[in-house]
Amino acid sequence: DLMERDDAVAVVREADAGHGWRLDELLEAPVGRRDVPHLLAPVDLQVIKAAGVTFAGSLLERVIEERTGGDPAQAARVRERVTKAVGGTLDGIRPGSPEADRARELLVAEGLWSQYLEVGIGPDPEVFTKAPVLSAVGVGADIGVLGASVWNNPEPEVVLVVDSRGRVRGATLGNDVNLRDIEGRSALLLGRAKDNNASCAIGPFIRLLDEDFDLDTVRGLDIGLRIDGTDGYVLHGNSTMRGISRDVLDLVAATHGPHHQYPDGFVLFTGTLFAPTEDRQAPGTGFTHEYGDVVRISSPRLGALVNTVVPSEQAAPWTFGVRALTRNLARRGVL
Repeated sequence: DLMERDDAVAVVREADAGHGWRLDELLEAPVGRRDVPHLLAPVDLQVIKAAGVTFAGSLLERVIEERTGGDPAQAARVRERVTKAVGGTLDGIRPGSPEADRARELLVAEGLWSQYLEVGIGPDPEVFTKAPVLSAVGVGADIGVLGASVWNNPEPEVVLVVDSRGRVRGATLGNDVNLRDIEGRSALLLGRAKDNNASCAIGPFIRLLDEDFDLDTVRGLDIGLRIDGTDGYVLHGNSTMRGISRDVLDLVAATHGPHHQYPDGFVLFTGTLFAPTEDRQAPGTGFTHEYGDVVRISSPRLGALVNTVVPSEQAAPWTFGVRALTRNLARRGVL
């Protein structure tokens, strides 16, 4: 209910809450340990939505996935061809604009049109349901990659927190884990590629919009990424909201409005510029996760979201759904 209140910021600032745990102890708990007090994802009944292909840089990687049919061994060859053919054609193009229409005509003539280009520069963005209500994991939890996937990567994103009236009330960080081989086989496998056990991480906290942190602040956020493998492998990456192709309010409007309501509000992953291409396991195959990778997504205004990669099949099963929440609240006398 906090996100529905017009005075949410004042309520938080003036709240006289008890202190059950020390924050530093919660944040210092070993990554992956769920048998000690830990932070949950900072959302509950909000629907978890995501916008895809919102950055021109990562858009080309989606086209490459499609052209390879999800085969990482072909990635380097296809990347060279697609980059040469498309290259700077998409730079600075506003989706749905006359310039975008002309780019579309050019790419169709070259035989390079793609369903990803359609949602990347066409009038309508890709918006999908990332995960079920209450299924997201928080900071310090294991994050799941489907065991069948051999080509995958993290997706560090800004996540908008939106109330039932479609107003952006805050922002946080998220990892929209991407299984490139599975989605590359067919976009119709998006659910298989995106919605798996523990495959959605959100946190560490929600930063409410106020006089010092507004939508323009969100539009300028920089996001850092660091991956540490168990073998000493380290990868640094980054994304910036300044490179997004569609304004965040346009993404919200595509999600919520007369065409679709969310009585409990929703959160919206806004996409990422990050699309790693560095070889890790074999020449020409690009990056993919290995189990045990520690993924740290951070932004100075939003904190850090840290998770450890495990097979989705071995992550802690999701058991706390809406029925469990209702029983929990009733048992505590809250209802």
